[in-house]
Amino acid sequence: MKTTQYFQYTRLRPDRMIIKDEWIEYVLKNPLREERQSDGRIRKWARIAEMENRALRVILLEDGETIHNAFFDRNFKE
Repeated sequence: MKTTQYFQYTRLRPDRMIIKDEWIEYVLKNPLREERQSDGRIRKWARIAEMENRALRVILLEDGETIHNAFFDRNFKE
């Protein structure tokens, strides 16, 4: 997985340490929704069954493969 330094830094936070690489890969391969931001970054969401079906948002850089951020999105609506 290609990641940014920002992703590596935020992953040290207690609320982000629980996010498994396999969940991030699941979101990338099986998004429920995908959006392109005005800055070119790509947002993808998927539900994670092991986390009570919470929505995990993964943000990629414009290249579509470098992970910039990943977090559980409390405001996700399908």
